[in-house]
Amino acid sequence: MNFEVEQLGYALGAAIKNIDLRKPLSDAEMAEIYALWLKHQVLVFPGQQELTAAQHMAFAGRFGTLDKHDSQPRTYLDPQHPELLMITNKLVGGKKSDTRNTGRNWHTDLTFTARPAKGALLLCRERPAVGGDTMWANLYMAFETLSEPMRRFVEGLEAVHDASLIKGIEQREPAKVAELKRLNPPVIHPVVRTHPETGRKSLLIGQRIRSIVGLHEAESEPLLAFLNQHATTPEFVYRHRWTVGDLVIWDNRCTQHIALADFDQTKSRHMIRCSLQGDEVGRIVQAPKAEEDPEALARAVASMA
Repeated sequence: MNFEVEQLGYALGAAIKNIDLRKPLSDAEMAEIYALWLKHQVLVFPGQQELTAAQHMAFAGRFGTLDKHDSQPRTYLDPQHPELLMITNKLVGGKKSDTRNTGRNWHTDLTFTARPAKGALLLCRERPAVGGDTMWANLYMAFETLSEPMRRFVEGLEAVHDASLIKGIEQREPAKVAELKRLNPPVIHPVVRTHPETGRKSLLIGQRIRSIVGLHEAESEPLLAFLNQHATTPEFVYRHRWTVGDLVIWDNRCTQHIALADFDQTKSRHMIRCSLQGDEVGRIVQAPKAEEDPEALARAVASMA
């Protein structure tokens, strides 16, 4: 193959250089890239600043079915291409963008839906001179480095993922937040999942989890705190410093990530994301009027234990 592969981190991350994604890839080239994606979990394609929306979506489509972002308010999306989510701190319609603080706590994409993303492809259009980094964590390592008794324990657990725990959500327009919550009632997922292609087990953890199903609050909170701290151990993390034109794809089935607010918020940070539709593996918590009654969610979760 004509492209060059450079490993970027010990735990995960590799760059694919000398490749122009505006040009079609052969099946053999795509198969090699896909294998590298499964191996490294995060792939960086630098120098893609001329990539059009159609080319972005076409390349993403080689990895799977594109998500139409039905879980997101329409105003977050490219009006012409609902497959593209605009993550920007630039003004939208004269107002602050609701996606300006997207991804500010550790998470795996769309776990607040029954169908978490298979992966995502994020293209950097504008970035501040300093900061605005993104970090990814290897959740295979997070699971495999637990003690054997802890691995056995967490394999039998399920957790409630809740969109209302998105960091900074209270800074968004109330009507859009209400729509996001309406579209995404709390969902239950296993704490440990098996990758459908590699067969390896990983933790499905993050800071958008409300509780562990069946555990008392006094048990659930310290366990979640431990697992979240463990999953983001520095040895498991790759930190990406963006350059305009970087296209990054990650395997959402074995990673989590966080977008850092480590930059001057008056400077532009404009990113475009394509998500890949994942398998439907979660189940919705049926909790009518959960927003009006804080105890309704707890009762609904307890009933499913």
